[in-house]
Amino acid sequence: MNAEQTISADIAAPLRDGRGWHSQIADDKAMLRAARDLTKDIADHRAAVYWTDMVGSAVAGYAALAGAILVDNTALAVALAVVAVLALYRALLFIHEISHFRNGALPGFRAAWNLFVGIPMLTPSFMYEQVHTLHHKRTQYGTIEDPEYLPLALMKPWSLPLFVIIAILAPVALLIRFAVLVPLGAIIPAIRRLTWQRASALAINPDFRRRAPEGDLAPRVLLLEAGGFVWSWLLIGSVFAFGWKPLLIALGVASAVALLNQLRTLVAHLWENEGEAMTVTAQFLDSVNVPPPGFIAEIWAPVGLRYHALHHLMPSMPYHSLPEAHRRLARELGESSTYHGANHSGMGVLVARIARSTMGRR
Repeated sequence: MNAEQTISADIAAPLRDGRGWHSQIADDKAMLRAARDLTKDIADHRAAVYWTDMVGSAVAGYAALAGAILVDNTALAVALAVVAVLALYRALLFIHEISHFRNGALPGFRAAWNLFVGIPMLTPSFMYEQVHTLHHKRTQYGTIEDPEYLPLALMKPWSLPLFVIIAILAPVALLIRFAVLVPLGAIIPAIRRLTWQRASALAINPDFRRRAPEGDLAPRVLLLEAGGFVWSWLLIGSVFAFGWKPLLIALGVASAVALLNQLRTLVAHLWENEGEAMTVTAQFLDSVNVPPPGFIAEIWAPVGLRYHALHHLMPSMPYHSLPEAHRRLARELGESSTYHGANHSGMGVLVARIARSTMGRR
């Protein structure tokens, strides 16, 4: 019996002390040691990879979006819109890498990403900085203090479609945030506080309240919010210059990007923890790798996110090194190891697992 089968059996079996299965998993020290020792030589961020990937994805996305707006052939416009969604989705997900940058990593990259991607898509980097790292804190992952965790697998069946579909509204909500709430917040402190606490983080936990920005993030927030404010009103004003079509197509593409990201989020974890503190190994096993040979995961979980469980073992590992890190650990530890327990075959299997769990008896 491998690690994944053992864990599944533990979930199904009643536990004598009433605790969830996560809290009963001790750290696999051999796996943690291997993750540290086998990957030291691939831990550096390669600037050429980051810049080429990010800029190339953004340029391809905007070019395809322009084509979708300008062409008259409906089939071609739809095809170009699909390309725009996939390319801009990839470009947008560099926000995850930026949230893990240590001081001095890739100078200028964050500023360039905000200029080319973050502000145009009304999702500047401050919406993930000092937020996503809370999700990686040893004592906060999977608890009520985790902004990116909900026990989705233990919730009602209707919660899953609602969780996914609500993402479609994100672009309009962001447009309202920057166009309306930012200027109102500059005048009315109460609106400013509410906007920061409730509408300034890429979080899925409705109980999360964001704290005030710390360090050099505070002045950066002011600049990025000003940029978002100006851009949002340029988008609104474009209706008078070019009509509704360009803005509606752009919002449609942005909604598709948000929907795709929400689907990825749905299968990034097993979402089976009920708020208990977990070991690093338990956090790893509640997270998901979708490794090769399949290639489709590289489309819906790009920029290293198909190795999400491995990322939770090594949060600072650059995305371009995760495939090699996975190969080394899989070869060293073998299929009967704890490491293999976080590997899954694809999105369909994971969605079906969560859906079955929501329909089961509590």
